[in-house]
Parts: sequence; C-alpha cells; structure tokens
Amino acid sequence: MEGVGGEGASGASPVAQWGHDAWRMYQYYLDKSTPHAINRWIGSLVIVAIYCLRVYFVQGFYIVSYGLGIYLLNLLIGFLSPLVDPELEPSDGPLLPTKGSDEFKPFIRRLPEFKFWYSFTKAFCIAFVMTFFSMFDVPVFWPILLCYWIVLFVLTMRRQIAHMIKYKYIPFNIGKQKYVGKKASASGSGSRGD
Repeated sequence: MEGVGGEGASGASPVAQWGHDAWRMYQYYLDKSTPHAINRWIGSLVIVAIYCLRVYFVQGFYIVSYGLGIYLLNLLIGFLSPLVDPELEPSDGPLLPTKGSDEFKPFIRRLPEFKFWYSFTKAFCIAFVMTFFSMFDVPVFWPILLCYWIVLFVLTMRRQIAHMIKYKYIPFNIGKQKYVGKKASASGSGSRGD
C-alpha cells in the first residue's frame, strides 16, 4: 500500500512535471527580485517602451491601450490608498497621526509596491501579446479615448489628493525617519573645557 501513494506522486505526466518545474523556477526568480526595486522598475520601463513602440508602428490597438490605461489607473489608486480607509471604517481613534504628539503609525498601502509592480508589468505583457491578434484591433478615433482618459485621470487624482489632505497622510516614504535628540545647552558644553 505504501508504494501506491509514492507511485502516484512520482507517476505524474512529464508535461505536468515540466510545468511545475517551470512555475517553481519562475517563482524563485520572482522572489529573488523582491529587494531590487530599482532594477525591477527599469525592466518594466523597458517593457513599456517596447509596447509603446509596437502600438506606434502598428498604428492600432488603441482600445487595448485605453483598457490598459484604465487598469493602471485602478492600480495607482490602490497604491496611493491606505489599507484601512478612515472614511469607510470608523475606528475608536484616528488611524493616522494628526498632531506631533500622536503615536507614529506607518502608512500601510492597500496595494504594496511589489504587487503594484507585478500587476503593472503583467498588464503590459498581456497587452503586448494582445497586439498580435487582429480581433483586438477595434477601429476607434483615438484622440477621443485619450481625452476621456485624461479627464478621468485628473478627476480621480483630484479626489485622491483631497482624501490625502483631509486625512493628513503621504503615501511615499521620503527617507528614513531620524530621531533628533535635545540639543545641549551652550553653557553646559563650555564648562567642560575648563
């Protein structure tokens, strides 16, 4: 009986085993790239440039680009929003410090940077693959789509910035917070030199 259980695990088809090994290798390199944010984003910008060149030279797939833009706007909102929205979930007290004497609570994003990068890059890769299928090349007047997307972006960002101002949070880390102790008085330091 013991041989039957072990045989089932090792008796998987070679295609399934190859797929599992490929997925494990993909996950391994994805995990190794986690601490290298700058290199990840540079790679993503290369993918973005390749996609833009493809759309420019083909002169089509504007509806794919519009859908990609809407998806990226949705990702950006998640990246800029706090994990717990003070408007939606009232708590016992303020979640973010409003005065200098309040306890410091770090900003926790609804969509962490790594997941934002991963979804961003995956979206561009999928959109790039879609440009090779003519059924996605729907003829549209692209300036109208572009204007509509810009209006949508401005209105959404205005609402998000108003939310940031109202609840006093900044979704970006601007360096490490440093503690600056009390400065020594001038009379105390001068008496040591005597």
